[in-house]
Amino acid sequence: MTGSPRLRLAQQLALAIPALLVGGAYISEYGFGLYPCEMCWWQRWPHFAAIGFALLSYFLPGKRGWIALAALAVIASGLIGGFHAGVEYGWWQGITDCAITAGADGGNALDAIMNAPMVRCDRAPWDFLGVSLAGWNFLISTAGGLAILALLAQRTSR
Repeated sequence: MTGSPRLRLAQQLALAIPALLVGGAYISEYGFGLYPCEMCWWQRWPHFAAIGFALLSYFLPGKRGWIALAALAVIASGLIGGFHAGVEYGWWQGITDCAITAGADGGNALDAIMNAPMVRCDRAPWDFLGVSLAGWNFLISTAGGLAILALLAQRTSR
């Protein structure tokens, strides 16, 4: 299966899904002022790992293993997003007070902290079709990660 179209598609998805979702998160943050809360950051870390694993699959032996690790990281981000969405929708309580001061990087840190908005995890700053960003991350990441694993599980018949 080394050169199969399914493996190449799985590899491409393992890189594209987290890269596009992280890119979208940064565009929403820097382009539209939707600063991330603590739980938003929790969702980004597995995507960063997935991007690394997917890139390693292009250069190191054990391509299937790296792709599988990337898929699992994407799913982990999705599950964190699902938990976060539940907090936003009031289905359950978060595990922390979960508020972060946005924009506290660079310059005079105290001024930045004092003048920055407080970002709460239990309020969705934006939604589309009634689904928050965390909810979209849940839907896209879990479906995408499972699709990658399904592609890896398929064997070519000879």
